[in-house]
Amino acid sequence: MTEQELMAYIAAAHPVDRDCMDRARRRQAELAKPPGSLGRLEDYAVALAGIQGTVTPRAEKCRVLVFAADNGVVAQGVSSAPQSVTVQQCINMTRHKTGMSATACHFGDSVVVTDVGINAPTPEGVVNRKVRWSTGDISREPAMTRQQALEAMTAGMEAVERAKAEGVDIVGIGEMGIGNTTTSASVLAVLTGATVEQVCGRGGGLTDEAFGRKKAVIEEALRLHQPCKEDILDTVSKVGGLDIAAMCGAFIGCAVHRMPAVVDGYISIVAALCAARLCPAVKDVIFLSHASFEIGYTLAAEELGQVPPLGLGMRLGEGSGCVVMFRVLEAACAAMNEMATFSQAAINDDYLADIRKGDAFTVTP
Repeated sequence: MTEQELMAYIAAAHPVDRDCMDRARRRQAELAKPPGSLGRLEDYAVALAGIQGTVTPRAEKCRVLVFAADNGVVAQGVSSAPQSVTVQQCINMTRHKTGMSATACHFGDSVVVTDVGINAPTPEGVVNRKVRWSTGDISREPAMTRQQALEAMTAGMEAVERAKAEGVDIVGIGEMGIGNTTTSASVLAVLTGATVEQVCGRGGGLTDEAFGRKKAVIEEALRLHQPCKEDILDTVSKVGGLDIAAMCGAFIGCAVHRMPAVVDGYISIVAALCAARLCPAVKDVIFLSHASFEIGYTLAAEELGQVPPLGLGMRLGEGSGCVVMFRVLEAACAAMNEMATFSQAAINDDYLADIRKGDAFTVTP
């Protein structure tokens, strides 16, 4: 994919169906419950209706798309885990033995792992879309070329297209890559103008000494490369990761194909922000899941204008929060599609007339 082809692809993004959303709101008003009493489940049902173009949205077939890549910056001691964990956890995902894949298997969600930059041969059962073997060490050189970033984005778009063709209702966007909280923090600092202190956390766990080194490495990478915040490809290719680029492409693909997309944690939300900067329609198809333990997550969520519904203290990644959020969206669809209306329940709703005129039951943001 060229940059011109990317722009043409983004231009094809379909707006959500606002008329369908209005009809979904009217149906919510007819259901046998006090107005707004299901809170954000009502909002989610309406949003899904607009994305899927039906007043009876579906969340029956869910899939976690995991994009895996290694990061050369681990050579600077910014992670407590060795780089070999990336490929081994990808293998474990295909066996349903990681935190995300075990829960996904329990609930019947499919998992597709795509290698866009693992620093090892692509394991059996993992989709091979390897762009290169690991990125460069961002404290010494650019992570990748612009063209390589485009190739990784294309892999993300293709994964969404396959999911759509296979009848998937909702996808979750996750990752696997040791060192990627460092690259995510670097990208977020560029996009928001925040300080390294505001975006850099301890990832999977670091000593005080290693944490200080991690922040210094990010400072050095930003000073060395001077990425342009208005140029997403420049930022991602200089200080990002192949996983971030692929996830960015996947979120854009969801906007183009009107596929609901669940955002996982820190790396996922930084990729979603990159996608939304390139393609504003992304904001209409994404659903945040849990509030990541990472310090920069809240800043990224504010930039997207969304609030995560779950506060579970999670910081695993992999798409683990997506699996939990799928259940919330299933509940939203179940209420929308299966509740009785006042008429069906033989309840006269005249008593709600005055309440409906006011703000007593405004849905919680």
